[in-house]
Amino acid sequence: MPAWNAARTLAATVAAIPREFVNEIILVDDRSTDETLTIARELDVHVVWHPHNVGYGGNQKTCYLEALQRGAEIVVMLHPDGQYEPELIPKLIAPIAADEADLVLGSRMLEPGAARRAGMPLYKRVANRALTTIENRVLGTRLTDLHTGYRAYRQDLLLSVPFLRNEIDFSFDSELLMQASHFGFRIAEVPARTRYFEDGSSIRLGAATVYGMKTLWAALRLVLHRSRVLRSRKYAR
Repeated sequence: MPAWNAARTLAATVAAIPREFVNEIILVDDRSTDETLTIARELDVHVVWHPHNVGYGGNQKTCYLEALQRGAEIVVMLHPDGQYEPELIPKLIAPIAADEADLVLGSRMLEPGAARRAGMPLYKRVANRALTTIENRVLGTRLTDLHTGYRAYRQDLLLSVPFLRNEIDFSFDSELLMQASHFGFRIAEVPARTRYFEDGSSIRLGAATVYGMKTLWAALRLVLHRSRVLRSRKYAR
């Protein structure tokens, strides 16, 4: 759980996690300025804290490193803001447990109209569809939501993909997904419902625009790397 200022939603999100499917919950606090760290220490979770804020992608790097060092075979990224349903974890990990996938995405777009009913803003739905279409063309995939923050990873993928070379902001997600596809890992989707509400964290329009541009740049860098025009260490082992 990559956490930053999630004090209002953290306890409820942790309480909703189906513990019979989870061996351990790891929470990494990215120098929150509210009571997130204090609340986390009162819950049944393993807590890691950053002395300095390093960003969303930087937080995930610590999450995955800690999970790998603690022997995790399947790693689920769940935001503590309550937007993604923790109850979906069994379905999210099932394709990996059945050796049918290496990365599973909780897609908000797999069920027609689900994102709209959940309250996803129109500009986000349009941008998601446009970016996902472009990325599918680059990756040769037919996925519906390449920008979901709800994901499950097989241990082998995280040990193989050089995610530590990725950006420390929101574009980290796009880069890791492109790396996984580039290195031939299997990607699957399951329907995921989200909730948009005041206490939930959400990337704003300005930041979303920057994220979209950086996602397109990551896709272009992959194309240039594959064509041997401009090599990138992010797509090389």
